[in-house]
Amino acid sequence: MPTTDLAEAAIRWYDANARDLPWRGPDATPWGVLVSEVMLQQTPVSRVLPAWEAWMARWPTPAALAADTPAEAIRMWGRLGYPRRAMRLRECAVAMVERHGGEVPANLDELLALPGVGTYTARAVAAFAYGQRHPVVDTNVRRLVARASQGEPDAGPTTTAADLVTTEELLPLEPARAARASVAFMELGALICTARTPKCADCPLVGACAWRASGRPASTGPTRRPQQYAGTDRQVRGLLLAVLRAATGPVPGTRLDLVWADDVQRDRALASLLADGLVERHGERYALAGDV
Repeated sequence: MPTTDLAEAAIRWYDANARDLPWRGPDATPWGVLVSEVMLQQTPVSRVLPAWEAWMARWPTPAALAADTPAEAIRMWGRLGYPRRAMRLRECAVAMVERHGGEVPANLDELLALPGVGTYTARAVAAFAYGQRHPVVDTNVRRLVARASQGEPDAGPTTTAADLVTTEELLPLEPARAARASVAFMELGALICTARTPKCADCPLVGACAWRASGRPASTGPTRRPQQYAGTDRQVRGLLLAVLRAATGPVPGTRLDLVWADDVQRDRALASLLADGLVERHGERYALAGDV
């Protein structure tokens, strides 16, 4: 199967099997696409859906978020995890108001220049929001492309320039069709060509998959272990933020002392929140950034 046929097969499958996600629908705005891509980083769709809907209902445009405080962005982020993403989204909103009249830019270089927007997110917005031809490569796409076109059981831990080139070679030349192929590859990697239990019998690329043809050799690289949460600094940070989100202003440090018995770990977690700009200190009291 020629490489372009791989994309067409993926698109046909996607058209018939795609999940009904609001940020992929015809009414999705570029801002909605950007918000979804930031929220989906290291977070499953099931958790993102209600958070995205609540976020978009409150801040349907970049200007609406830019006019609100960082504290409200952090508060609205809730328990999605990695709350610095909330700060980055608000910083993006402010930058878009200042540089682009409150609109999400369509130009890739301008997207890359936004605070906290990297290679993947910029290309995802350009492709999914504006129908442009860019390789959109996340973990799922890397794995799909490594298997289908290279016969490898998995891809590397991070996206490289070679990954972008290899994926771009699979895309149709017509921009809108290429964007459709990009989202189809992503959905196939997420639902069918999964890391541990790929559903090869259901894959539209099975007839041309180099990995399948070679007998599905197992990975010889290190096994990825699930990230632990219980007992980590991440958990303590989350507990501290939960107290501050529930407050309407600064709370005394003695209140934060109650969330975790280990003084050293609690102080370290609090110091990291201060360093990240998520929390501010006011004498002996603490608050979310801008929540004064």
